[in-house]
Amino acid sequence: MKKQIATILFLLTFSFSLPMVLSAQSDPPHPNSGSNPGGGNNPVGGGAPVGEGLILLLSLGMSYGGYTFYKSKKKSLLD
Repeated sequence: MKKQIATILFLLTFSFSLPMVLSAQSDPPHPNSGSNPGGGNNPVGGGAPVGEGLILLLSLGMSYGGYTFYKSKKKSLLD
């Protein structure tokens, strides 16, 4: 009896939650900033500068790695 109630409860929950999840999905925007297909020459990525963020990420990672290396060496010298 408990197994049947659990199965029914699962099916009801699944059947009520599925339409809510599917209605939240929208169509992706057009590559030309949402305008007509012939209306512009925008790149698909929107012209985002990827290189500058990559350099910043790498420099922060290297500085964090250097700091942790320095901290571990300092701790080993004190011990």
